[in-house]
Amino acid sequence: MCSSLKNQTLQGDKVMRFTKGLAFDDVLLVPQYSDIKSRKEVDIGNHLDSEIDLSLPILSAPMDKVTEGAMANAMAEMGGLGIIHRYNTIEEQLEIVKKVTGVRACAIPATGDFLERAVELVDNGDVRVLCVDIAHAHHIHMKNALTMLKNHFGDNVHLMAGNIATLQAFNDLADWGADSIKVGIGGGSICSTRILTGHGMPTLQSVYECSKSDRSAVLIADGGIKTSGDMVKALAFGADLVMVGSLLSGSVQSPGDIHYNASGEPYKQYRGMASKEAQQDWRGKSASIEGVAHYVPFKGCVKNILRDLDNGIRSGLSYSGARSINELQATMKVIEQTSAGQFESSTHIKSK
Repeated sequence: MCSSLKNQTLQGDKVMRFTKGLAFDDVLLVPQYSDIKSRKEVDIGNHLDSEIDLSLPILSAPMDKVTEGAMANAMAEMGGLGIIHRYNTIEEQLEIVKKVTGVRACAIPATGDFLERAVELVDNGDVRVLCVDIAHAHHIHMKNALTMLKNHFGDNVHLMAGNIATLQAFNDLADWGADSIKVGIGGGSICSTRILTGHGMPTLQSVYECSKSDRSAVLIADGGIKTSGDMVKALAFGADLVMVGSLLSGSVQSPGDIHYNASGEPYKQYRGMASKEAQQDWRGKSASIEGVAHYVPFKGCVKNILRDLDNGIRSGLSYSGARSINELQATMKVIEQTSAGQFESSTHIKSK
């Protein structure tokens, strides 16, 4: 019976059909004719909403080893947006926010003191964007939080929410009041959700599925993005913006001290917010551990990282002959690559 089912399995009286989920490394965008003579002709900006324009379509993740005041200011200076993490007291978060120039970015939980925290940040910190941040956002807690926040703030505050993985979840969060939605579950470099729970979807597949929505919410690809090439793929498959953590970790502007290994090489800590170490630090205990802590080489100023990503995204659009994200999405062509193709796509020089 197993051989006859092939891509099907019986579940009670149901027949479940398996769907292949494509990850970033599974696909390549096909180069097309281009009359773009300079990367300067390419506009990679996009809107978070009618009042917030980003010239760089990148957001920094609300993680305690990624985004506080220094990172948020650097992101703003480079045309992106930093989302300040929520793993502190209301007073501590407010103090960080007050050091940020430009659009002020903060994450809040979906339970507990979320409304009190939101009111304090908006009223006393002039916060314009609130990111309701939980691991599995297609949930009653998110529905209740978005409903209460929308009732309280109306359209005066941009409500970002996540993370989700499916079209149904995207539509539901949009209907509950989310203005932008983070798409991607279990794809982060320090996330172990898929291993621990058996749940998740490749981020690129989730982005593609959610891009079919007829809702007006902004789609933010979040998780599994390793390179500027992954960013271009996410944008081509329907993302409006991308969010990253590990790419920006280990920089001058990421929170945390610089340490040195036995060889004298500098490094900084990067960790998932559901890791045992992070949970112990911010709430004094750990429960469901869905992340790990890691040390990354010190990378220097984050502005240099962002410049490289900016150049990579511009080059990516030019290979498709696109001068904007909208043009890229309208004209992109894609192929699925084999494992041999994936190897060929990497830098695979062999030393003698």
